[in-house]
Amino acid sequence: LCIFSVNMLNISAFRIHRVENTGENNCQDYTIYSWPTFVLEGEPTVLKCLQFKNTNPFDLSLNLTWEKKDSSGIIPIGFKGPRIMSQGDAVWLLPTILQDSGEYICTQRNSSYCAKVSIHLKVVKRNETNNISYPQKAFLLSSGKIVCPNLENFIQNNTNYELKWYKDSTRLNMDNKKFTALEGTNYLLINPILMHDSGYYTCEMTFAFEKEQYNITRIVQLQILEKKEKNIPLIANPNERITSVALGSHLTIPCRVFIGANNHSDVDVWWLANNSYIQTIYPDGRVKEGETGQFVENNNRSIEVELIFDSITEADFHTDFRCVAQNVGGSRIQTVTVKEKKKGLCNNYAYYHLFLIIIFPMTLIMAIHFCIL
Repeated sequence: LCIFSVNMLNISAFRIHRVENTGENNCQDYTIYSWPTFVLEGEPTVLKCLQFKNTNPFDLSLNLTWEKKDSSGIIPIGFKGPRIMSQGDAVWLLPTILQDSGEYICTQRNSSYCAKVSIHLKVVKRNETNNISYPQKAFLLSSGKIVCPNLENFIQNNTNYELKWYKDSTRLNMDNKKFTALEGTNYLLINPILMHDSGYYTCEMTFAFEKEQYNITRIVQLQILEKKEKNIPLIANPNERITSVALGSHLTIPCRVFIGANNHSDVDVWWLANNSYIQTIYPDGRVKEGETGQFVENNNRSIEVELIFDSITEADFHTDFRCVAQNVGGSRIQTVTVKEKKKGLCNNYAYYHLFLIIIFPMTLIMAIHFCIL
C-alpha cells in the first residue's frame, strides 16, 4: 500500500492504492474519491481526471479514457455525443439525468504505466436540493461572504457572468446596503450578519455551450456563529498616572487587576521600568516586585502585585513604570510616573511666622537702638 499526497479542490478524502500489475486491467496507481460529486438533475457537470506526479498531461503517449462502472461503454478522449463529451482530462455531461449516477473511472495508460481515478457522481432530484447543500459559516455582526462553489469549469475566462441569489426561495434585493453581489464575482456580501440571516441560500447562473443554455444551481447552508467575548483583565489600581514623593523616601505602588467572577483564564501581572523588566534594571533590589496577592470581594476575584521602592532617587523621576496585565483575551497597560514632591504652602507660612516672631522683633530693636544713638 502506497499513499501519495494530493491536493485537489472540493475533495475531502480519498485513498490511493498501489497494486501489482498482474493483468492488463490492473494499474500501479488507483485513486478512489470517497466524497462524491453532486449535481441537480437537468444541470451540467464536469468530472476531471486527477493528474499524478509521475504523469505529464501533455504526454501524447498516455491514452486517456473514461468509463462508467458496470457499463460496457468506453468514452475515449475527444468523444462527442448528443449529451456526453470528453475534452482534455475531463468528461462533460450536458445535461445530467438521474441514470447518470454511479462510479466513473478515468484511466491513463501507456506501454509502461497505468493510473486509474474513480469518481462517484450523484444526480439529485430538484425537490431534494437541501440534501446537497454546501455548509458555510459567518460570524455574527461581521461583514460576511457566501461563496457560490464549484463554478470554475463554467466560468473559466469569463468575467461578465452574473449570479442570481435567493434566500429561502426569495430573490434577494441587491439595491439595498444589506446584500451586495458584483458582476464577475462568485460571492455574496452580507453586512452586517444577523442571526436571522442563517438558512439556505441559492445561487444560479446561466452557462452557454454551442447555442444551448444550461442553468447551474448551488445551494449553500449558512450557519451564524457568535464570537466568544474575550475578557481582557481590568487594571483597577493604580488609577492615577502621577505619584508624588520626596527624595529618599520609601514608596509602594500596588497594581490591582480585576478578573471577575466568571473569568477562569490565567492572568499574568508584572511591572516594567522603561519597557524593561524590574529585575533587569534594578539587580541590586532597590526597586522590586512584591509577591502576587489574590483577593475575593463580593465574589469578584482580583490579583495584586506591588512595586516597592526602598529609597527614591533622582533617576526614578525620569523613569516610566508600567503595570502590565495579560491573559488569552489580551493585555492592558497602566503607566505611572514618579514626580518629586514639592514643598507645600504650609512650609512657606512656617517661615513667614518665624520671621514675624523672631527675626522682625530683633530687627526692630536694632533699628530703635541706632536711632537713640
